[in-house]
Amino acid sequence: MVGKIKIYTISSCPHCKALKEFLKSKNLEFENFNVEENEDAADYIIKKTSQTGFPVIEIGEEIIIGFNRKKIEEILHDKN
Repeated sequence: MVGKIKIYTISSCPHCKALKEFLKSKNLEFENFNVEENEDAADYIIKKTSQTGFPVIEIGEEIIIGFNRKKIEEILHDKN
């Protein structure tokens, strides 16, 4: 079973928009944190990953930096 999906994005990021569309096309529910508007979410994910680039995806305990469709599909497949 797929764990809870959380994504950390910024408004102007085309990869962030593509990620959201990809997840929607797979009928996957996700929680979106816009780190420009949510300072706590930004602090959390930067501390957890040491990354300042977005998007960042959390699927259960898995972390993916950037919109890596192949890696996302692998994780989703392994969790089903």
